[in-house]
Amino acid sequence: MIPEKLTLPDMLARSCALYPDNLSLNFVTGGTRSYRQLQGEVNALARHLAGLGVTKGDKVAILSASMPNWGIAQFAIATLGAIVVPVLPGFSPAEVQNILEHAGVKVIFVSRLLVKTLEGARLPLLEHEILMNTLAMIPRGMHAPEELDALAPDIDMTDDAPVSPAPVDEQDIASIIYTSGTTGFSKGVVLTHGNLAWNARQAHTIQPVGPRDRFLSILPMAHVFENTLGLILPLMYGSSVYYLDRPPTPSLLVPAMRETRPTVMLSVPLVIEKIYKTRVVPSLESSAITRAIGRVGVGRKILHRLAGRKLARTFGGKLEFFGIGGAKLDATTERFLREARFPYSIGYGLTETSPLVAGSSPSRTFFQGVGPVMEGVSLQIDRPDERGEGEILVKGPGVTRGYYRQPGLDAEAFTADGWFRTGDLGSIDSRGRLTIRGRIKTMILGASGENIYPEEIESIINHFRFVDESLVVEKSGRLVAMVHLNMEELERHYRNLKNQAESYKTIAGDYIEELQKEIREYVNARVSNFSRLQLVLVQHEPFEKTPSMKIKRFLYNK
Repeated sequence: MIPEKLTLPDMLARSCALYPDNLSLNFVTGGTRSYRQLQGEVNALARHLAGLGVTKGDKVAILSASMPNWGIAQFAIATLGAIVVPVLPGFSPAEVQNILEHAGVKVIFVSRLLVKTLEGARLPLLEHEILMNTLAMIPRGMHAPEELDALAPDIDMTDDAPVSPAPVDEQDIASIIYTSGTTGFSKGVVLTHGNLAWNARQAHTIQPVGPRDRFLSILPMAHVFENTLGLILPLMYGSSVYYLDRPPTPSLLVPAMRETRPTVMLSVPLVIEKIYKTRVVPSLESSAITRAIGRVGVGRKILHRLAGRKLARTFGGKLEFFGIGGAKLDATTERFLREARFPYSIGYGLTETSPLVAGSSPSRTFFQGVGPVMEGVSLQIDRPDERGEGEILVKGPGVTRGYYRQPGLDAEAFTADGWFRTGDLGSIDSRGRLTIRGRIKTMILGASGENIYPEEIESIINHFRFVDESLVVEKSGRLVAMVHLNMEELERHYRNLKNQAESYKTIAGDYIEELQKEIREYVNARVSNFSRLQLVLVQHEPFEKTPSMKIKRFLYNK
């Protein structure tokens, strides 16, 4: 079923008519909200917002952890023709104030533990605050969680009488999403109803979903990746979506997967890389089968296939699609996933493209690449070098019209003939498959003019056992790796090795210099001559990150 009109209210109305008794948006821990009930609650909330004076074109922010009410709020806002301003929970209070002020937000939905972010904010245009967890109105100046818990809901969500929707066109703005760039500057990406709904519909050509599918949501809904592909897409085709009521730690995630038995999950590389590093690798190293058949060649593949079956059971046993996006996936982790026959897929896109540009179903993935360009998207490589690598340019119905109240950025972002400059370097092979090399702004020019991609080197470093994360930069003409180590694992390893009860400062601390040398040798044996590291430095504190968990490179390129 292809929606006739690509707006969020029309899409939801059609789905609720087609799948009235299907489960829609619910918590893992309980909930039986159907599509019929979802439409009723969207109507009730839209009517309440209208009573607060929200009209077409007004900005309504959502600063909240992921939960069913998040989606209900987004569709209620869309029903009125208002514009949602999603705010990632990781933004600092100062960044939140700047975003709300720049967008001219009139009403904000905010979850219980994030209300304190608004404390002290000076927002003269902000008229109302609504507690996302219960949809209670928050009195101005109230921030304490215990006070918020005592608030009574102001909205009768059982009043499902039809609401008069505003006339909404595909070209009307649905969302302004402020990116959390690694350059330290947030910009508001304007996305229309047509951008978002078209992208969700086209994603269905890569991996069809339907009424039998169950999505388990673990990413922030303020990120366009999760919003388009983890909310709009499943609702467009009658799927069920489940949310955790707390952050997705392994102790919470594993039982949630067993409970919901998801068929679809979306993730960033960090999640699956951590699962591989902390769960799969230790189990392989301690396995008697590993010692019997080894970890190379055919033996390794057999071992990984067995581990893959166990991993599939951990994910609930019904997983058909594990979509990965947002950053490059570590090669060692991907090799395991391939040999384990885990149903992963790599997608490429940006906030500005709503987001999906290219990707494949699990059966069509290829090692360290993305896949074919999505149907309806035009892509070209600008000024390719002798290896066919250049900046990726994109056109299509999912591409943003520009940045909110920042015309200067629009001129930089688009070519004279309307192609969007992604800022990413990539190439297309003879089979039409896209491979990403890195960001133009992070690429380092070697001494003899070679292009060095720090993300590729970091991927290798991060596979080293005791490394949590890394950053490769150029300092005084030398290629330098800054590494943040997992000191707890390092301490445990050397305590067991030496059978001593000394602290890591004595054991691991004495070993740091040797470890730095090991990391440098490990990396230099795996990269080209011009990408070899000259120095490895220990970053004692975790790197500062954006709300989407990318390292703020600009802070360390000094």
